[in-house]
Amino acid sequence: MKLPFAQIDAFASAPFTGNSAAVMPLDAWLDDAVLQAIAMENNLAETAFLVPDDSDEADYELRWFTPTTEVALCGHATLASGHYLLNANSETDRVVFRTRKAGLLEVRRDGDGYAMALPAYPPEPAEVPGLLEALGIEEAQTLRHANGYDLTVLDSAEAVRAVEPDFRALAQIGDTLNIVTAPGDDTDVVSRVFAPAAGIDEDPVTGSAHCVLTPYWAERLGREAFAAYQASARGGHVQCGLAGDMVILGGNCVTVIEGAFLLPD
Repeated sequence: MKLPFAQIDAFASAPFTGNSAAVMPLDAWLDDAVLQAIAMENNLAETAFLVPDDSDEADYELRWFTPTTEVALCGHATLASGHYLLNANSETDRVVFRTRKAGLLEVRRDGDGYAMALPAYPPEPAEVPGLLEALGIEEAQTLRHANGYDLTVLDSAEAVRAVEPDFRALAQIGDTLNIVTAPGDDTDVVSRVFAPAAGIDEDPVTGSAHCVLTPYWAERLGREAFAAYQASARGGHVQCGLAGDMVILGGNCVTVIEGAFLLPD
């Protein structure tokens, strides 16, 4: 069985930057164990699987798998999926995805790039036992969103870049996305994101993390739109906006591989 396959760098304006995702359209859902095995074989932060939606709510169903588990929400692979579909159909300006745990998501054309609508996850102050120790940070404000996001706020971009987590200790805290953030130096906001419990020590550019970062920084900055940079080794820019209970994230994508995944019958 040959399955169409594309590898796409999301939140990237050139190859080898941003965050890579595999996008694989299917006619119908394969067994979950097969989807997980494909994602493990791809060995990217996420593999996005698409199936045409049979309801009036959306165009496609969308699911995301890391090499080790299915996740409830993945922003960069959603953006990559929108790029894949819109790039294949120049007459369509937007695509709507129905997901199992994150509701309806949308990607639309926006100038030379795309705008993506994801749910806003405003965090609340919370003490997270062991978090600062695992991050190697002595003192900082910590916040949490119940969907599995921990946010640690530092004073400077330099401090964010200097964080050296103990990934084993961080994974033991639980299956959460661990976000470290501060005011940016050449952008409004800077962040890094760690998810060792999901098999990803440091994620290059994380759309879902900005579901938490956007409401936090919109309130702190006193405005609904700002520019963010995720300071991983690859790095990536994200334009962030708050629109009610949704965040609007802007970015570009670059397709770097197209081909077929050969699945045994």
